[in-house]
Amino acid sequence: MCICLCSLESAGVLRNLANYLDAHIPNVELIASAIGVVSAIIDNVPLVAATMGMYNLTSFPQDSEFWQLVAFCAGTGGSMLIIGSAAGVAYMGMEKVDFFWYLRKVSGFAFAGYTAGIVAYVAAHNLHLTLPTSLAELPFLSGF
Repeated sequence: MCICLCSLESAGVLRNLANYLDAHIPNVELIASAIGVVSAIIDNVPLVAATMGMYNLTSFPQDSEFWQLVAFCAGTGGSMLIIGSAAGVAYMGMEKVDFFWYLRKVSGFAFAGYTAGIVAYVAAHNLHLTLPTSLAELPFLSGF
C-alpha cells in the first residue's frame, strides 16, 4: 500500500486531489468529514496516509484542528459500513453477519454517532474549551 501511495504522491495526484477538495469544499471540517465518509469504504490507515500526502505541514501544522478531526473521522467513519474496518470484516467472518443486515440495523446508529462526534468536536473547538492535560488540573482531585 505504501508503494501505491508514494507513487500517487510523487506523480502529483494527491496534491491535485487536495487542490480539488480545497476548491470545491468550503471548509476544512467538511473536508475531514468527507474523508471519514470515504473511510467507510476504504481502510482508514491508507486513507489517512493519503491525506498526509495531500496536505503538508505548512498547510496544516502538526496537531492542528484539521489533523485531529481527520483522525477522528477516519477512525470512526469506517464503522458506518461493516466493510470499512478490519474489525468489521473480521466480525462478518466470525459471526456470519450479512452486509445488508449491518446496513439496516447498525449503519444508521453509526452515522448518528459519527455526526454527533463531529458536531461535539467542532463546538468544543469553537467555544475554545480545553480538556485538562493531567489529573492535577482536575478541581476535585487537586488535594491528592
